[in-house]
Amino acid sequence: MSSPALDAPSPAHDPLKALVLRARDGDAEAFGALYRRYRGLVYRYVHQRVGSHPLAEDLTSETFLRALRRIRDFTWQGKDFGAWLVTIARNLVADHFKSGRHRLEVTTAELVEPARRQEGPEGVVLGAMTDAAVLAAVRLLGPQQQQCVRLRFLHGLSVAETADVMGKRAGAIKALQYRAVRSLARLLPDDLRRR
Repeated sequence: MSSPALDAPSPAHDPLKALVLRARDGDAEAFGALYRRYRGLVYRYVHQRVGSHPLAEDLTSETFLRALRRIRDFTWQGKDFGAWLVTIARNLVADHFKSGRHRLEVTTAELVEPARRQEGPEGVVLGAMTDAAVLAAVRLLGPQQQQCVRLRFLHGLSVAETADVMGKRAGAIKALQYRAVRSLARLLPDDLRRR
């Protein structure tokens, strides 16, 4: 069954939309092309949330498996296909943490090699205080600026990837990021601004 919202305007004018239409109609090569295009975006998003390479790979694979199962139900809503995939990934990550299984999953590589260099207790406390102050300031931003800052700086997405997720153009993301960073600079305590 074809969705009028997805079919207009003509897919010939939008190669991504044409690819999604083909995948929705059962074209495995089209879905493979979507996988290759968005695999990195989904993996980076998941990895930033879970912090484990093997788990991020598993959840990325599960994201695309669910997308493949539900592709026939996908309808275009003015956002990029990547936003739909990130929504699936976000739900999988939330389900993973709700299940309680994550407490049992610690790889030996994580035990042997600490993620950060060892710091003294003063450095740990100062780092935590700085992180808390920055996160508190981010919460004072508007919703769009918060999402932009989180995607760009906490999840490490590029401007183009952030634009895909937020359904905006790259130039709009750059402007949004600029305004968010300026607002953060005003919101942070003086001692943090000098660092």
